[in-house]
Amino acid sequence: MRFVPVLPADPAASPGGGGPGLLVAEALAGGVVMVVTYAVLHSVGQSGTLGRGTLLLLGCGALALLVGRRRFPQAAMLGQAALVGVMPAASMLCAIVCYSSTRRCERARRRDVLLGSAAVLPVVVCLLRVVVWQDGRWQYAAQLGVVLAAVTVLVPGLVGTAAGQQDRLVLALRERTAAAEQARRLAESESRIHERSRIAAEMHDLVGHRLSLIALHAGGLEMALGSQAPELREEAAQVRRAGRDAMDELRQVLGVLGPLGRDTGTDALTDATGTRSDVLALVEESRAAGVPVEYSWEGEDLDAVQPRVRRAVNRVVRESLTNVHRYAPGAPVWVTVRHLPERIELRVRNGPPSARPAATSGLGTGRGLTGLGERVALLGGELTAGPSAQGGFQVEATVPTDPDQDGAADRQVRESAALEGLPAIEGPVRRQMAGVVSAALGLAGLGAILLLGLAVVQEAHYYNYASAPPPDSLHLGMSFDQVTALVGGNNDAVSAAAAGREPDRAAGTTRCIFPYTSATLQDRLQITRYCFAGNVLTDISHFSAPLAHDAVLSVPVPSA
Repeated sequence: MRFVPVLPADPAASPGGGGPGLLVAEALAGGVVMVVTYAVLHSVGQSGTLGRGTLLLLGCGALALLVGRRRFPQAAMLGQAALVGVMPAASMLCAIVCYSSTRRCERARRRDVLLGSAAVLPVVVCLLRVVVWQDGRWQYAAQLGVVLAAVTVLVPGLVGTAAGQQDRLVLALRERTAAAEQARRLAESESRIHERSRIAAEMHDLVGHRLSLIALHAGGLEMALGSQAPELREEAAQVRRAGRDAMDELRQVLGVLGPLGRDTGTDALTDATGTRSDVLALVEESRAAGVPVEYSWEGEDLDAVQPRVRRAVNRVVRESLTNVHRYAPGAPVWVTVRHLPERIELRVRNGPPSARPAATSGLGTGRGLTGLGERVALLGGELTAGPSAQGGFQVEATVPTDPDQDGAADRQVRESAALEGLPAIEGPVRRQMAGVVSAALGLAGLGAILLLGLAVVQEAHYYNYASAPPPDSLHLGMSFDQVTALVGGNNDAVSAAAAGREPDRAAGTTRCIFPYTSATLQDRLQITRYCFAGNVLTDISHFSAPLAHDAVLSVPVPSA
């Protein structure tokens, strides 16, 4: 039979064997439930004739089936169903096992066969115990078995079946929702990539061509002015350099607008991107340009982390040093990288510039830092940038070494659900608390139904077994078979209660029977004795016996 795991919200149906702590906790909780069930049954007069050693042995077996239901669900369910026919105090444990096993069973046909087989076992065991062992009537045994099977097997099994179907439906809906959300994200990503590629193509064809012409003509003008007007050659060189810088910046913009899965140009992602050697190369480039940079690296290299994390490290350091070149030329710079077990901390700080930047360099728009913040946020990190207390500028970033895509997806699903007015997914602790409360209420309800059913069976037993027969139906001289057909056979529990307390038997008596009775008067059990000489009824005696603990009589339902 195939069993599938259900949602972790159901502790009783979680797959796997569980750890030792969980097994011990379940055994202790099951023992408490069984003791409480026995106490309740005993308080309403439903105790039987099982000895303490037998009760202890059967109780240990019930607890073993409870803790082993995950690994052997079918055997545990059938074993508990058979055991409850002997010891009704294990009825609540049987309900738990039946609920758990049917909830985890996926195949409907085999689940129905298992449930039907388990429902038959209490009836069969009750018939064997009452008729064969206690010499009772089969009608009472059948009624008792039907009540136990309905309350402890069928009802929990059907509820577990419905819960399992709901679990699988919810799981399928979540998978479908996740697939639809993923498809929507892919469609949006493709749409953005297509739009960015179109914008990049337009800018390359129009702006790139114009900037190339400007740089070309500025170079020619610079060469011509070298011989005709040397005093204007520097202005032409500035125009050429401005065109070249504009082309470089255009290439960077086109790289940003291109597909997110790849970088273009000289900044393409390689195996060394974001590693210690790569960051050191960026620092050396700045030093070669005349910027005093102090560099420190703490921790292991980043060659083992994900490429997107190394790319983010490269971008943060590169953009920060580029901003120093543009807006704080000549200022001292401190670059610090710390590789911690769960995160990477980056800090690029520069002091105040020695001179104001040239007016031709323009003012920053801040879009580079905004893009960096978005890149870091996509990885689950944080980026802060702003003036420092020493008069310079500081960029700090924290990037996780192993970004949690699933956690980000869950947060996005929660936000989407909140925007759409849908209930968000509950936390595991809240689901477990709800499961425990629901289980307690369910067991209490089953216990009440079980007591009601046993009371109905007991009343039926009183009417058929213990009601006094009509006055003219019993008389001396009747045969043994005629008497037992009216009052039933001998009851071992009544015989035990009458031992040492019955009146003297008449001479010639060969055997006596003590039919079942539940009639009491002033805490004394009212007993009727039928004595026979051979096969003929010779004496009918009525007497009473005290209701001692060891001789308490009730419906012959074995207790736990």
